[in-house]
Amino acid sequence: MPKNSKAVKRALDDDVTESVKDLLSNEDGRDDTFKKTSLIINNHEGEGKECDVEEGGSDGEEEEERPAWNSKLQYILAQVGFSVGLGNVWRFPYLCQKNGGGAYLVPYLILLILIGIPLFFLELAVGQRIRRGSIGVWNYISPRLGGIGFASCMVCFFVALYYNVIISWSLFYFSQSFQQPLPWHECPLVKNKTMTYVVPECEKSSATTYYWYREALNISNNISEGGGLNWRMTLCLLAAWTMVCLAMIKGIQSSGKVMYFSSLFPYVVLICFLVRALLLKGSIDGIRHMFTPKLEIMLEPKVWREAATQVFFALGLGFGGVIAFSSYNKRDNNCHFDAVLVSFINFFTSVLATLVVFAVLGFKANIMNVKCISLNTQKIVSSLGNGIEHSLIPHHINLTQGSEVSSEDYDQMMEIIKNVKEFDSLGLEACSIEGELNKAVQGTGLAFIAFTEAMTHFPASPFWSVMFFLMLVNLGLGSMFGTIEGILTPLIDTFKVRKEFLTVGCCVLAFSIGLLFVQRSGNYFVAMFDDYSATLPLLIVVVLENVAVAWVYGIDKFFEDLKEMLGFTPYRFYYYMWKYITPTLLIVLLCTSFIQLAMKPPVYSAWIQEEAREQEVFFPPWGVVVCISLVVMAIMPVPVVFALRYFNIIDDSSGGISTVAYKKGRIIKETARPGEDDDASLIQGKSPSEAPSPMPGNSIYRKQSGGGSGGNEADTAPNGRYGIGYLMADMPDMPESDL
Repeated sequence: MPKNSKAVKRALDDDVTESVKDLLSNEDGRDDTFKKTSLIINNHEGEGKECDVEEGGSDGEEEEERPAWNSKLQYILAQVGFSVGLGNVWRFPYLCQKNGGGAYLVPYLILLILIGIPLFFLELAVGQRIRRGSIGVWNYISPRLGGIGFASCMVCFFVALYYNVIISWSLFYFSQSFQQPLPWHECPLVKNKTMTYVVPECEKSSATTYYWYREALNISNNISEGGGLNWRMTLCLLAAWTMVCLAMIKGIQSSGKVMYFSSLFPYVVLICFLVRALLLKGSIDGIRHMFTPKLEIMLEPKVWREAATQVFFALGLGFGGVIAFSSYNKRDNNCHFDAVLVSFINFFTSVLATLVVFAVLGFKANIMNVKCISLNTQKIVSSLGNGIEHSLIPHHINLTQGSEVSSEDYDQMMEIIKNVKEFDSLGLEACSIEGELNKAVQGTGLAFIAFTEAMTHFPASPFWSVMFFLMLVNLGLGSMFGTIEGILTPLIDTFKVRKEFLTVGCCVLAFSIGLLFVQRSGNYFVAMFDDYSATLPLLIVVVLENVAVAWVYGIDKFFEDLKEMLGFTPYRFYYYMWKYITPTLLIVLLCTSFIQLAMKPPVYSAWIQEEAREQEVFFPPWGVVVCISLVVMAIMPVPVVFALRYFNIIDDSSGGISTVAYKKGRIIKETARPGEDDDASLIQGKSPSEAPSPMPGNSIYRKQSGGGSGGNEADTAPNGRYGIGYLMADMPDMPESDL
């Protein structure tokens, strides 16, 4: 390097500084927009962040610094935490049992390969390449389909509203687990002056069922009876939203660290539960029942539809959380490996959870069977000599201790006495381990009723209850982080608001609306939102995502982009999946889901206090309107944005915010180049600007001609806070004093 290189560089820097001062001093004082816009030159600072620079661009383009994951492990844990949620624990085991046991794994794996992995890979790739949230990504690929990102945000918000309520339920049970015996161990007693008796509602159901509906929820008889707020659940909901807010307030810098615990702790608990359950009597019966294949069920279309739906929701497709998390990656990260790894971690987590659930339910079924045999034996003993002769009972069976009659002896005794004429008058219950295991439960019924009942029979039951509900809280939080990131990242990228303010505002708003779910009828609203706010809208969103990439943007160009980004060409398998197979399967799934919702009138399970049982009840007319409104509101941004773009109410090239450039003292409004957004490649075009609708290849930055010592030291200016940028270029025919 020449000796006077530093002096030359200093002189050049001084020239640049002076030209900037001249430019700003001549700026019209009445133009407040430009006064608020800062000019930053060569800003490469920022610890733990990566400059969003288009390496392949010829203009030396540079954008604002974007946060980055501290490590690859942190990123993988975030994706695993988001995809592995409560559904893996209480939905997958139910579907597995209901749809053929071990045979259900075959259609699930096939559809995971045909739908799950390709779509998961697609979302990871577009997020990592474009480095924006869902709104910016789909604006960038096709502005007319920019509503996809807004629809994803709407669905995320709806899901976050009720999902955090489930976390608050888990927090409540967690707080009640620090006592021996557990409060749901037995039915409460009512004492009056003359007698003591069991609460009738509990006596007609069970201790855990009564505790869930009456003590925890204090549920009303139907959705129209609000009943006021449940103050204990309100406090738990406040605690849940406070945890989410504190974890998300600094973005991935804060939530990424929490992921180390929230993503790994559930695996520790599941493994501990599995080891403990396998040491209990009857657990092998549950696992055997679970994996006994019923091959004939595999041929039913319903099994494949439910498997496809589970694959779809298990990976969190369409929410925008996958795109948001991957947008903080380096562009050369191998997202194909990530897609396959996270998908199979999700699958094996579901299988592990299924083993745990049915090992525990097998233990519970064994206990219930012993109780049933004991009660029936007492009835038989009381009838001996009154229609049933002593000689009918095998000699080796001792009926004086009914609880110790084994299942084999009981079955042998029943085979003999069932032919007696008085047998029907005994009123015996059917006792069978298989019968107990066939009582399929899912969702809250599994977590807060069946599983809690099983844990009351565990040695040291409070410890296991604490572990179980702490696991549910962590599973829920991991999914909540991804869901909230799917809301915050697109809005911050698009509207340039402070993350801290937006995070707090979002959580406060969600908590305020969430009070709807912690009134006495709140459980019915949770069921409503779960059934109608996500299923159809998410399917429509993912169909449009697939079509936007494969057919609007172009599958060939997308493959070129992937080759440039990954350093290798993805398998041809994905070409045919994205272009033909996956969209076809998604459209079929969408149609069947729509038909199912249309044919089945909106109903919910109401708890009837007098009868102490659940009963399916039709939604009132206003409830049907709310159900339809949830679907319409979630998907409405797609046609609205399309219409605004189509009729040029919002300009495709600017997203409604003027892109203004300075050229040697003159303000020039840049015009869009027709067709550029359609033909540009994600790699060959420029990185998206910060305007709400960034377009490839239409950058508002230019390299200053003749500037810099060395070709790589271009003086560039990133966009201002509201999408306005300065462009410095030589125009010899224009005097500097024209401004």
